[in-house]
Order: sequence, then structure tokens, then C-alpha cells
Amino acid sequence: MDQPSNPAAADNAPAGAPVLPDAAHEPDAPAIIRRKDYTPFPWRVPEVRLAFDLGIESTRVEATLSVEPNPQAGAASAIRLDGDGLVLESVAVDGEPRDDWQRDGEALVVPLSSGPHTLTIVTRIAPAENTQLMGLYASGGMLCTQCEAEGFRRITFFPDRPDVLSVYTVRMEADAQAFPVLLSNGNPVEEGQLEGGRHFAEWHDPWPKPSYLFALVAGDLVARRDSFTTMGGREVELGVWVREADLSRTEHAMESIKRSMKWDEETYGREYDLDRFNIVAVGDFNMGAMENKGLNIFNTKYVLADEETATDADFDAIEGVIGHEYFHNWSGNRITCRDWFQLSLKEGFTVLRDQTFSEDLHGAAVKRIGDVRMLRSVQFPEDSGPFAHPIRPDSYKEISNFYTATIYNKGAEVIRMMRSMAGLEAFRKGSDLYFERHDGEAATCEDFVKAMEDGAGLDLTQFRRWYEQAGTPQVTVEQHHEGDRVTLTLAQVVPATPGQPDKLPVPIPLKIALFDREAGTHSGEQLIVLTQESQDFTFDGHAKPPVLSINRNFTAPVAIERDIAREDLVFLAAHDDDAFARHEAMQELLLGYLLGDGDEAAREAIGTAAGAILADDALDHEMRAELLGLPTFAYLAERSEVFDPGAMVDKREGLKTWLGETFAGRFAQLHDSLAEPSRAAGMAGKQARRMRSVALAYLAAADPADGAKRGLAQYRDAPGMTDRQGALAVLAGLDGPERDEALADFYSRFADNALVIDKWFTLQASALREDVLGQIEQLARHQAFTMSNPNRVRALYAAAAGNPLAFHAADGTGYRMIADLILELNLRNPQLAARFVPSLGRFRRIEPKRAAMMRAELERIAGAGKLSRDVAEQVEASLG
Repeated sequence: MDQPSNPAAADNAPAGAPVLPDAAHEPDAPAIIRRKDYTPFPWRVPEVRLAFDLGIESTRVEATLSVEPNPQAGAASAIRLDGDGLVLESVAVDGEPRDDWQRDGEALVVPLSSGPHTLTIVTRIAPAENTQLMGLYASGGMLCTQCEAEGFRRITFFPDRPDVLSVYTVRMEADAQAFPVLLSNGNPVEEGQLEGGRHFAEWHDPWPKPSYLFALVAGDLVARRDSFTTMGGREVELGVWVREADLSRTEHAMESIKRSMKWDEETYGREYDLDRFNIVAVGDFNMGAMENKGLNIFNTKYVLADEETATDADFDAIEGVIGHEYFHNWSGNRITCRDWFQLSLKEGFTVLRDQTFSEDLHGAAVKRIGDVRMLRSVQFPEDSGPFAHPIRPDSYKEISNFYTATIYNKGAEVIRMMRSMAGLEAFRKGSDLYFERHDGEAATCEDFVKAMEDGAGLDLTQFRRWYEQAGTPQVTVEQHHEGDRVTLTLAQVVPATPGQPDKLPVPIPLKIALFDREAGTHSGEQLIVLTQESQDFTFDGHAKPPVLSINRNFTAPVAIERDIAREDLVFLAAHDDDAFARHEAMQELLLGYLLGDGDEAAREAIGTAAGAILADDALDHEMRAELLGLPTFAYLAERSEVFDPGAMVDKREGLKTWLGETFAGRFAQLHDSLAEPSRAAGMAGKQARRMRSVALAYLAAADPADGAKRGLAQYRDAPGMTDRQGALAVLAGLDGPERDEALADFYSRFADNALVIDKWFTLQASALREDVLGQIEQLARHQAFTMSNPNRVRALYAAAAGNPLAFHAADGTGYRMIADLILELNLRNPQLAARFVPSLGRFRRIEPKRAAMMRAELERIAGAGKLSRDVAEQVEASLG
């Protein structure tokens, strides 16, 4: 939120003089912003007119703001407008030039008398120098914006906070040859030619929105065009705007838009509300995509796809992200956040919407397993780490650091729990009431919960604790059998987290089923809700002890601890009719072996379950591949009391080799028999491709020479990127001429495609090879590597940070590499830099020698000086 004006501390710049940003200025220590301190902004800004004279090197911005006192706030004698790195040229109030303004740090303070005013501010910015990629910046000859969370203040002085809602009219003037396409929010109003080879375009958005949803794009672009007729009969013109060379790879994106619009109407009754809906693909982008009203700006990674350059997973991700940003039109745009503490209001709800959209279109089982895997690999470590925070935080220093898996993914799980407790019909009533009550408002998480309470008929008094408490609840389960009665004793503990040592019980809805071991069936699924620290649940009609299937479909984001016999886990892995629970049983078997002593009996139990999965002809191949997947290293680290990365690599890869040897015949049969089915279109082909590459990975673990031969054959014969990448992922971890041939061919074949070359970097940096750190260092010097493109940086270094043999190298060189990266990116791109800090911040879970080296690198960063707010907050929290 905005900080109160402090005129006593204002810079005494000469009245009316331009104020230049000081690139060498060391950032001030960031103030702590607290949710409890929220107050409404004292001025309303009902209308904003922006006039841009666009240029790559220099852009002039004239902002005309209609302002009036806010009756919900106290009177103010001045208006304080946020700014960041702006050159101020002039200020006028009601058409009269003013020189009595002051600077309060980067902000602009303009005295105003009570009553409505028109405030006109002219600023100048340098898009080509904007390496932060926030505000208006240049990307490959085009101009684009990213304003969430606080980027608009890098365009003009403005109350850059989400509760100030304005109607925007935007006029852009530019060189017609350099920038033939001029786009902004809303609907086009007028366009035309000007003298000197210039032209203009004007756009108007009739829906009030906060400044973070402002968008502008200017460049040499072409569009795939289509249309969609809404349920109310509005004809919406659709456009996917890209560079001409990329146009052929936009069909899937366009179809994803139309599927999203149709699904939101059918599932939530939400109709699109403008005449235009445009998407623009941008090569340099810190995020995945942005939901700006009517003009969504996307990372090219989530727009461009065809069979030759994109995998099945890429196609799914594009559809999911397009759905996510489109669904924000209501859950984020029409209803926005009152303040940034409410970020999960829009993001958690919209993540749930995009998850269930994908589930409805492509099947829920594999999608749910993948979403939970991501939650456990990324969000669970957040919840147990130094930066743990509730889905509605109480304070922050830099809001960019709170675009986390906790806000997004745990936020979605919390709303999914409401959906499970209410049922689909009642949940829809709650969401309808939420949209009806708060349309056009800046709302809070409490507003959403209250609408669900009233609309769905739930009592969510205790449930609100999910919004207030950080940490992943730990649920222990004990099962007792007497006569024909089964008693489940469930107990919960929410672990202490920074700033929250003591926790209260939360409601935990758990779907369960009690299986008859002999029949292999159960009498029905039930929903139980654990609300106390310890609670008993009884079930009659079980003459023999049943096998418990619990947290089916992952109804609650908790960790289940139970003393369950291996034979029961084998039974569930073979027979459970809930896909997630079946997968979970297999994962529990694997975790028991990998985190335990690794005894022969535990390994044999895994083999028995794997054999049943391989023999189950009722399984589709994608689900079979999921069931045979090993736990991620991130999840293994999260489940370990003390994690030894080197030892775990040996143990996990040893198990993989054993499974490959044990079932070599079946894996070979699958790899051979699925060669032709993997060429098929549609779901059957997708499933075959997934299983074929999993089989290849196990075969290569058992026999590297045979794996290299098969991998190169799969690579050469691949009908598309899915099979080709699957083969290259295996080959990258092997030695021999097959690896070298495939990597060289891949680079030569796709050298002109940035997104595919990102894959080339990632596959090599992810390979579990003893020499991988040296490989990464070579790749960092490769002619195709650049620090200026976030996708390329993530492709190499995020993969390195996730590779235990690279990041956790025994001599600490992996830690130093990531620390050096953070320092290099610190002022160039603070958001990107800060994303790498948590990998070092998890040292408390690592064995002592490595932990000391990780901490030392954090201390080196902390002592470097001139840290951005983004990096400083992460480092401070990590060091505790």
C-alpha cells in the first residue's frame, strides 16, 4: 500500500526542474508495509487520459488525471503520486502550470485544495534502458508494458495501488514504419495518419481498473484473427499478435482462447464484456503472462506451439495459462484486490479455475497428480522454510517477492477445500454471489469467504485460519479395529513458522474409502472433516480390518503420516479406484525406501507394486507413466529431516537402475510397441508418447549402451518435439557419440527458435552427470546464452539450481555460481534475481557441511551492498 506523505523529508529540488534518476544510488532500506495499516487513498481518480509519444530510446508520457476527494478517507491537502526512475518535465493543475510540487523520495507530492481537479503530468522515460522489464520497456524492437505489481509508477506518477480504479483512454503516436501496430486496453476508438510518417491510435476501456492492469504494445506485429459469440450475443473479435515469422505457431493459442471463453460461460456463467480480446507474445518477460484488461501480454513460451517445436506438456501449459489469464477477466479484473495482501483473492481462485478447466477438458487424474507434485516440490518447501507466509500475508517489504506458490497454489487448494465441503452446486452459488456483490470493486479475501459462507451455506468461521496461518499441517492417522467397527484417530499439528510460533487447528476435509482387502472394493467414498487437534471417526460394518485410502484426490494440502503396512500400500497401488490415492500409495512405498534404510523388503514391495502397474491393461499409458514416476529431489528434500543430496542421488538412481533391470523385458516391449501409436494425434498418441519416454529412461538406467542406441533411434525417428525431447533428456545424461550427435543436431536444427534452444540449455543443465557443473559453465559462455532474456537465464540457471549434482556440488562451487548470478542480476533485473535466493535459503534442511557453504554465500550476498529490495528481503529472511 501507499506510504503516507512526509513533506519534511521531501527533496528540495529546484521548483519545476526535471529530476533525473540516479542509477548509482544505493536503495534505501525498504519499509515494512503491514496489512493492519491499510487506509483508503484520500483521492479518487475516476478518469485517466494517457498520451504517449513513443520511441525506443525516449518516450514522452502526458497523463491527465481527474481527481476528487475520496469520501471514504480523511481530507488531504496534497496528493502523493508514486514514481520510479521518471524524468519529470511539467506539472499542471486545472490547466495552470504548477511549481510548488515536491519530491518525497521517488514520489511526487502536489498540493491540492479540496474539490475536484484535473492534474496533468508530463514525464519522459527510456524504454531501451529498462532492464528490469517493469513499466514500459523495449523487447526486440517493440515496446510493451508490465505493470503488476508496481510497474505503472515507472511510466508516470500515479497512485499505483490496486484500490484506485479508473476509466482509461489512451492515445499513442509513433513512427508508422517502426510501430505499425498500436494496442492498448479496451476497445479501439480511432486511428489515423499524421505528418512525417507517423500515425496514431486511441483506445478506451469502459471498465474501471487499477493501474497494474494497464497495458500498451507497439511494434511490427501480425495477428491470427478469429471471433467468439458470447452467450449474450456479443461478437468478440479475437487476436493473437506475434512477429510474422511466428504466426504459423498460434493456432493452438487461438483455440485455447475460445475454449476458455466457452468453459467460463458454462461453468461459472461469466461472459466476456468487451468487443476485443487480444493476446500479444513478447520474448522478454519476467512472468508467464499478464491479464491486463482486454490486452493480455504473454511470454512467447505460453503462446507459440506446433508439433515440431512444442511438446505435449507445452501444449497443455499454453492452454492452461491462456485459460488462467482469460479467467482473470472476472476473478481479478472485474473484481480486483483492495491491496496486495489480498493477492490470493484473485490468484488462488483463478488457479483453481484454470486447474479445473484443464481437468474438464483432458481428464482430472493426471492433471491432479501433476498439480500436487508441483505443490509438494515448490510450495511445501516454502511453507517449511524461512520465507513461510500465509496465503494472506500480514506484512511485506517488496510485493514482487510474494508472487509465490503459497499465494497461487496453496491459495487454490484452500478454495478447492471450500468446493469439496460445499459440493459443486453450492460452490457455484457462492461464486455467483461473490461476483454479484463485488463486481466493479477492489475486494478482500474476507469478501470472498463471506460470499462462500452465505451463498454455499457453509460455516467458515474456523476455516478462516487457513488465510491467517503459514505452514503445512501434519496429520497423523491411527487405525483400530474391534468387532465390526473401525475407528480412525486423526491428529493435526501446524508447525511453527517465522513469526508464528503457536498455531490453532484448522478444518481439514479428507475424502476416505475403506477397502475390503479380499474383494478389492469399498462401500463408498466419504468426506470427513478434522477440526480439532485430535478426533475419532468411527465406521461400522467391517468384519475384518479394512485398508484405508485417505486424502483421496488430495482434498486437503496436508502431509499425512501413518503407520501402514507395506502390503496395504502394495494393495492400494494395485487396486485403489481413486487415481491420486493409487499414485500416493506408490509414492509412499518409494519414500519408505528412499528415506529409510533402503532394505531389501522395502525394495521388493516396490517391485511387486510396479509389476502390478505394468500388468494392468485397464490403465492408460499416461497414468501408468505417472504411477511409475520417482519422487522429485525437491520433495525428497522436503520429507527428509536432514538431506544429503549426494547420497540421495546415488540411492534414487540406484533404485531406478534396479527397476529398469527387473522389468527390462516389459519396458523394452513398451518402448518397441508404442513407437507407432506415439505418432497418433489426440489423447491416445499423447499417452503413448509419455509412456514410451518413461520406458526409455528405465532402460537406459539399466543398460546405458542399449539406452543410448534406443534413445538415438527415438530421436532420429521422432515425429515431433515430445518424442525428440524425451529421447534427448535421456541421452543428455549418458556418455558416448549418440549424446553428442543428438545435442549437435538439435542445436543445428532449431538454432533460430529461441524457445527450443531454451530446451537445449535446460536438458543439459538438468542432466545427472558428474561433470554437469563444468557443462553448465561452458553453456554460460555459449554464443546463444544471454543474461538479458529471463527465459534464457531460467533455462540454464533454474535447471542448475534444481540439479542436485550441480547445485549441491560437494566443494560448494554450485552455490557460488548461483550467488554470483544473483549479484549480477541484482540491479539489472531484481525480480529475476530474487527468484534464485530461496534455493540457497533452504540450507537448514541440508547436511551440515553443505549447509555452512550455502549460508556463507547468502552472507556474501548480504554484504555486497546496493541490494535491490527484492533481493534484500529474500536474503534477510533466509538468514533469519
